[in-house]
Amino acid sequence: MNGLSSLDMLIFVVYFILVAGYGYWVYSKKKKAAISASHDYFLAEGSLTWWAIGASLIASNISAEQFIGMSGNGYFVGVAVAAYEWIAALALIIIAVWFMPIYLKNKIYTMPQFLKTRYNETVSLIMAIFWLFLYVFVNLTSILYLGAIAISGLIGPEYLHIVMVALAVFALIITLGGMKVIGYTDVIQVAVLIIGGFATIYFALTIVSEKFGLGSDALAGFKTLMSQAPDHFHMILQKPVEGVTPQEDVNKYLILPGIAMYFAGQWIVNLNYWGCNQYITQRALGADLQTARKGILFAGFLKLMMPIIVMLPGIAAYVLHKNGHLPGLSGMDGAYSAILGFLPSGLKGLAIAALTAAIVASLAGKLNSIGTIFTLDIYMKYFRKKPVTDAGSKDDALTTVAAEAHKEGEEKNMVWIGRMVALVAIVLAVIFEWKDLLGISGAGGFTFIQKYTGFISPGVFAMFILGMFWKRTTGAAAVAGLLTGFVMAIFFNSFAVSVLGHENFMYTAFKNNDGVYEIPFLINMGWAFVITMLVMIGVSLAGPKINPKAFELDKTMFKLKPSVIAMIVATLLILLALYVKFW
Repeated sequence: MNGLSSLDMLIFVVYFILVAGYGYWVYSKKKKAAISASHDYFLAEGSLTWWAIGASLIASNISAEQFIGMSGNGYFVGVAVAAYEWIAALALIIIAVWFMPIYLKNKIYTMPQFLKTRYNETVSLIMAIFWLFLYVFVNLTSILYLGAIAISGLIGPEYLHIVMVALAVFALIITLGGMKVIGYTDVIQVAVLIIGGFATIYFALTIVSEKFGLGSDALAGFKTLMSQAPDHFHMILQKPVEGVTPQEDVNKYLILPGIAMYFAGQWIVNLNYWGCNQYITQRALGADLQTARKGILFAGFLKLMMPIIVMLPGIAAYVLHKNGHLPGLSGMDGAYSAILGFLPSGLKGLAIAALTAAIVASLAGKLNSIGTIFTLDIYMKYFRKKPVTDAGSKDDALTTVAAEAHKEGEEKNMVWIGRMVALVAIVLAVIFEWKDLLGISGAGGFTFIQKYTGFISPGVFAMFILGMFWKRTTGAAAVAGLLTGFVMAIFFNSFAVSVLGHENFMYTAFKNNDGVYEIPFLINMGWAFVITMLVMIGVSLAGPKINPKAFELDKTMFKLKPSVIAMIVATLLILLALYVKFW
């Protein structure tokens, strides 16, 4: 490993032993618990503290697409990409206050179960299958590919496939222990991630300071970034003027369309990801309401600092490259690895451990969610020899299964199925990314994930938001909304300009690098959501005034304790200060 010293390797090995050893200890301890095997493997029911939930949320969220993809967008666009992180903090407040009480009161354990309970079996099955494909072919593949690119960039590009397989195996080992092992090892992962991330950006700023003759001063390095790249420190990008604005600035706007994105796709991206996503919500669904709320709000607080770790290195790489100090940098997704290359012996090992922690935690969380959805929402309903009977209860997805599967053999079978599905999923991801068959490198990792997830986000979020808060929403409306959201996303992405022109009251399209008019995908997402909502409302109005499957809501569900209010206020004040500074 030509890029790492013996000290780097020692630090990384210590990290690996620490995580693996702690995971095994948690696994050994939980085997003695009275909780059923399936509850423990899929949910870690009642065993995660609020700080473990919050840390696990962040460890699972911050992965290669942030370290590599968002750092790449930081290199290309600048601080504006932090909107994904900072609006997420607001989204997490909304989810903690309004979404979680509904999930927990109705004993929702998986997102397909929510759709079955609120709508019907058809909607649930369609989305269960779709989520499985999304997690495997968009999320797992992109995380594996970007992570392998980053680490192999430090130890040698010839190790790309070895790193890819090693990451997959490490994540699978963590996954085999179940959600409790994932949750508690994520505490270590997020600690390594934050310590390594802050150490990396500190030395990156110091390097910038040294390269500009200002000594080893991190603060001077930050001021240098602001003076050398002032356009990279604005949250709101100006709308381009056709024929006047440089193409590079047009390309930036296509990714982050200024103030318009705050009225369109940015909210849909975050509320759908954090509130309607099995991979994320699973960490809180096994807890009581107060623990879940505090854990989610703690994650929101941590999100505020994430751009420092994952975005600033990209801006540092931009300034260094622009001034000839990174001549070998090729492509924005190589920005983070290029910065790591400057780090001294020992710290480089810590930085790679932080990056590995983020990748492995995210992969493990996704693999567990894949196993959970397949086992509980597909296998146990359609493939087990003795099907679960519908008792007509709203909590029939996991509670009924656990009650009926009283025999130890069946409990073990559920866990075995979950593990086998995780194995198949990670093998498929490795196969598809062995030669980048999905073209992730061309789009840029972060944009690839956001864009293609956006094809279904409008329809899914519309189904969830109306299903939670409007009692009239029907199953027929949900199916119509799912189809409408997908069709509208494709229409605005590929056909709207040729049909409606490149500028109208709905959007302004701009020419991309290929000279083809393109609408910013966050604007596409916003209009797809609006049209989906209108269709769902129209279809629901043709049905009964109150759907029999509607959730019962009362004000006490949304009452907040003083400690929760204090966490919300602190997050809002910090967020306000950030936007005032970088507007």
